[in-house]
Amino acid sequence: MIAAVLVRFAYLAVSQAFAALWLLRMTDREKDVEILALRHQLAVLRRQLGNQRPRLWPEDRALLGALLVPLARASLRRLRLLVSPDTVLRWHRDLIKRRHARVSVNRASGRPRTVASIRRLVLRLAAENPSWGYRRIHGELALLGVAIAASTVWEILKTAGVDPAPRRTTVTWAEFLRSQAEAILAMDFVETVTLTGQRQYILAVIHHASRRVWIAGTTAHPNHAWVNQAVRNLLMDFEGNGYVARIRFLIRDRDGKYPALIREILGGAGIATILTGVRVPRTNAIMERWVKSLRGELLDRTLIWNEAHLRHALREYERHYNENRTHRSLAAAAPLRARLQPLGPDRIERLAVLRRDRLGGVLHEYRHTA
Repeated sequence: MIAAVLVRFAYLAVSQAFAALWLLRMTDREKDVEILALRHQLAVLRRQLGNQRPRLWPEDRALLGALLVPLARASLRRLRLLVSPDTVLRWHRDLIKRRHARVSVNRASGRPRTVASIRRLVLRLAAENPSWGYRRIHGELALLGVAIAASTVWEILKTAGVDPAPRRTTVTWAEFLRSQAEAILAMDFVETVTLTGQRQYILAVIHHASRRVWIAGTTAHPNHAWVNQAVRNLLMDFEGNGYVARIRFLIRDRDGKYPALIREILGGAGIATILTGVRVPRTNAIMERWVKSLRGELLDRTLIWNEAHLRHALREYERHYNENRTHRSLAAAAPLRARLQPLGPDRIERLAVLRRDRLGGVLHEYRHTA
């Protein structure tokens, strides 16, 4: 549409330019006669149109606005145009306004935009230091030699939706878990039923940071004496693996199977017990996610005959989970096995992988042949 208007406007401008050249060779008498003839034709057209407004193209308005604006308003009125002089002047104002708008868009104006690397650094400092306000961040940038106004730091944080420092200092439960993952264990009971109809209770523990799992045992009668002994066995295992020095918190629910003595047993090893809220499983989300994996990958796919068969299946699943099952939180590594380096082109071309079955093919593990 705009291209068509520009083409028609160019055509009109060129044709009028040639018409002006033609007027140079005319005498004053010939010009006067032509003006009188054109005035008469214009009077005829106005008489035929009556009160109807003439239909003008945008390029007609632009050309009339450019040609007639140098004339005074009184001269415009004497010309007896199809439109009023005020309309011609408005067309000229619109023409100048559009031209000024195009020049303003093409011309760089105002304060230059902050460099992207500085913006990223400001947001990084705010994310890594929740207690820092924009003034503190501005001071840190000055120490790094970054010249930027404090108001610019405030504007960057506001545009990115970063709350002021007092609102960012509040630590949420999820942030606490992420910051203390290396020092957190989670514990829970898992219920299942054997083919004989006996209900079994599985006590398991998971380490938040490494995602390593320990299955403390399974029993049909989880009394307090059994739970206390299972926890003591876990602590002995932790001491042998060097985990006791790292663990400071254990998250568990308020199940009545846990005896009061368990808090003292863990406290003797320097581990504080944190109870989850009532009917709030999300506060122990990592443990609950492992329970879902256990059910979906083992318990729902295996017919458990009795307690001895269940213990054997759990031992196999524990080894599989810790040594072979990948985790997104570990960048596709297993808790006890680091992720291998990417294979080179020569290894990819002669790739050979073997499968190892656990529990009769319920679990599959894959290794390179060499």
